[in-house]
Amino acid sequence: HLENWLLHFPIGQILFVSGERLIRDPAGELGRVQDFLGLKRIITDKHFYFNKTKGFPCLKKAEGSSKPHCLGKTKGRTHPDIDQEVVQRLRDFYRPFNMKFYQMTG
Repeated sequence: HLENWLLHFPIGQILFVSGERLIRDPAGELGRVQDFLGLKRIITDKHFYFNKTKGFPCLKKAEGSSKPHCLGKTKGRTHPDIDQEVVQRLRDFYRPFNMKFYQMTG
């Protein structure tokens, strides 16, 4: 799918947001987004707190709101164990696609 987007937009106009970094450092990753878009950095660490129950960062309550905003009920749930053989087969299958993606995005 990325190849199709690159037919219309140069790679420099596309920002790839890291889901892992968004969880680990939401303000930092959103800072990258704000910088990429040429926006003033107004979303900072003070806008987040870590929800121990969900295991994810959440937005502190916004002005005029009575409660904070966290990810939906399907986020932060326990995932089932997957047989390591299945995991390895999936890794092997997707490896060439991932490598191509990484080569395209740097």
